Amino acid sequence: MSSNLTRPSPVHYLGYCYGKILPAQYRDWVRHDLAGDGARTRNLVRVMIPAALVVAPLWLIPATLGMHLAMSLLLLLPCFYFFYALDKIWRVHRLRQHGLDPDLVHETDRARDADRNREYRRRYGHDQDGHDQD
Repeated sequence: MSSNLTRPSPVHYLGYCYGKILPAQYRDWVRHDLAGDGARTRNLVRVMIPAALVVAPLWLIPATLGMHLAMSLLLLLPCFYFFYALDKIWRVHRLRQHGLDPDLVHETDRARDADRNREYRRRYGHDQDGHDQD
């Protein structure tokens, strides 16, 4: 991440993590956070921390290690599944909330796949819209 981005204060950041809209001065930081390298990992951490806080008290119940793991996984696996399924949808929503282009979510994917797509078009003669070139 570039060091010239204005980072939110811890209080602003905590609010942002769970739905608050940051002031416009943080727009570049929000763009990087939601669409830059590591955005999916950062979002995963933000989702799994509250889930872990819900699961933690279960470990205070007297039970075997296997039972503790079963109880924990019963709650954490669906949480992870829904995170995986809804990650981009959530990040698009957050970009819109902050007045940014929702298509930014796909920016790193496009950059990563650019060479492969260019090679495919060169090899098979398709333009960017998928039509055959004459």
